[in-house]
Amino acid sequence: MESSAGGLLGGLNSGVVLSLIAVLWTVVWQNLQHLQLQHFFKRHIGRHARRLAAIVDPYLSVTVGEYDGGGRMRRAEAYEEVKAYLADTTSRDARHLRAEGAKDADRLVLSMVDGEEVAEVLLPEEGGGTVFWWAYSKPPPGQQQDRRWGGGGGSDEENHRFYRLFFLDRHRDVVLNTYLPRVRRQGRAVMVKNRRRKLSTNISTHQFTDGGFMRSAWTHVPFEHPKTFATLAMDPAKKKEIVDDLDTFKNGKDYYARVGKAWKRGYLLHGPPGTGKSAMIAAMANHLDYDVYDIELTSVSSNTELRKLFIETTSKSIIVIEDIDCSLDLTGARTKKTDNEDGKPKRGPDGDGRKGAAADTSSKVTLSGLLNFIDGLWSACGGERIIVFTTNHLEKLDPALIRRGRMDKHIEMSYCGAPAFEFLARTYLGVEEHELFAAVGALLQEVDMTPADVAENLTPKSADDDADSCLRVLVAALEKAKEDKANGRGKDKQPDEDDGGVVIAQDQE
Repeated sequence: MESSAGGLLGGLNSGVVLSLIAVLWTVVWQNLQHLQLQHFFKRHIGRHARRLAAIVDPYLSVTVGEYDGGGRMRRAEAYEEVKAYLADTTSRDARHLRAEGAKDADRLVLSMVDGEEVAEVLLPEEGGGTVFWWAYSKPPPGQQQDRRWGGGGGSDEENHRFYRLFFLDRHRDVVLNTYLPRVRRQGRAVMVKNRRRKLSTNISTHQFTDGGFMRSAWTHVPFEHPKTFATLAMDPAKKKEIVDDLDTFKNGKDYYARVGKAWKRGYLLHGPPGTGKSAMIAAMANHLDYDVYDIELTSVSSNTELRKLFIETTSKSIIVIEDIDCSLDLTGARTKKTDNEDGKPKRGPDGDGRKGAAADTSSKVTLSGLLNFIDGLWSACGGERIIVFTTNHLEKLDPALIRRGRMDKHIEMSYCGAPAFEFLARTYLGVEEHELFAAVGALLQEVDMTPADVAENLTPKSADDDADSCLRVLVAALEKAKEDKANGRGKDKQPDEDDGGVVIAQDQE
């Protein structure tokens, strides 16, 4: 009996001791958590696990992402350089390739498709050895895409694309300090060699490729406009002034950095329709060898979207907003006008219901947003960009929009004069002199005719037309315009902006 009572008491004592130990351990562990000792143990175990993994897999890796940082606002230059380098040096070793058009119409630029891996041997001066490049992509976090149907339920987020470089630990210094800088240098050289200039417009595109779902705010075609400054009929001194200004800008990287300005420049082209403002833009792009981004401002829904468009443009580009006076309500009054006094919708500035005839109610781009686009903080993202505005009605634009510092150089595109006509005659008819030159020159001083109209009258319409007949057609057109002017019947013709021939300009700076 006594032994059984003693056993029971001993069991109770043991239970109490265990309970006390559990309570004490809980208190101690909570204090250990405050001391973060468990993290110490995790790191210690993890360090040994990594050492063990290094024995099994001795390769290190460097990942080059398509976009800088964690955001998706600006495409990484390093990614494009690696892509160009691999297309030029290792595409012959890849089994599956992606083909794109090259500068040479008969060539293709080849690059690795998603999931492809290639090996490259380091140069002898880099110590030899082999490195491996792997191209891959993955869907954004939280998005499971069904590759069979191209995008997993219609989400507009594109796949994240990467290049990953694998190399042995003993090659770490060579790869990081010698090989990768060489890859970037050669990649830039390949990009210059294969570059095809683009004419882009702000039409958002979504497509599914072997690299996954791709999204872009811009759609482009090859830029193939033939206009050059050699075919612009203008005062040679004025032409040289514009060309020198462009050259100074293109070579001014150090100057802009020294004075603390974003490497950009604004040009305002203004004048009547048909005086060649679009042709001037093409000549500028061809002279500088720049891409062109043509923004349809009425299709931009907000200031934020306008900012995104700007960020997605590349350096060495001309950003164009044509007919800006028709695009939005950017007049000096800075008030939104939607209706006339009679309550009817407003028509265009010329009363003809043309593009932008009324402020687009679907667009919430403001004057403030446009000013920030031109010279705000975001305008310094990237460099070597030219912004060009064109307008037929300079007086209707808000002065804040066109002041120096935003539109740095104002160029007036005017009606055709005698020097421009003589250039047109040489270009279209191949004649240096003619008995009708004096009559045409005198008539051009009395009536206004755009280079587009002059060029059209000088264009042969049949195999029987020659210089004499074309010049007589021009004289007849000028005399009729003079008669209409005298009778108060001035025509309101709106010729095409790009005459395919020449322009005349006067710099108002």
